[in-house]
Amino acid sequence: MIRHTVAFRLRHPTGSEAERSFLETARVLAGIPGVERFEQLHQVSAKNDFTFGFSMEFSDAAAYAAYNEHPDHVAFVAERWVPEVEEFLEIDYAPYVA
Repeated sequence: MIRHTVAFRLRHPTGSEAERSFLETARVLAGIPGVERFEQLHQVSAKNDFTFGFSMEFSDAAAYAAYNEHPDHVAFVAERWVPEVEEFLEIDYAPYVA
C-alpha cells in the first residue's frame, strides 16, 4: 500500500470562488482507477502555512504509477495545480516493516 499525501497553499484568497473551483475540480482525482480513500482536507495547525491537503491510497506501486500517468491527473496538474498552487509538500508513505 502507498499513501500519497500533499499539503498545499493556493494563490487564491481564502473563501474565494477560485478556491472553491479548484477544490471542486480536484475531485476528478478520486475517479481515477486505482485511487482509494481519496480525501480533501483543511489544514488547521498553526505550525505551518499550508491550508489544504489531499490524501489517497493505492494498493501498490503499479497503481500509483498508473495514477501519475492517467490523462485526468496529467491535465489537472498542468491546467490547475501548476498555475494555482503557491507552495506544496508531497509525502508518499508505505507501511513500515521492521
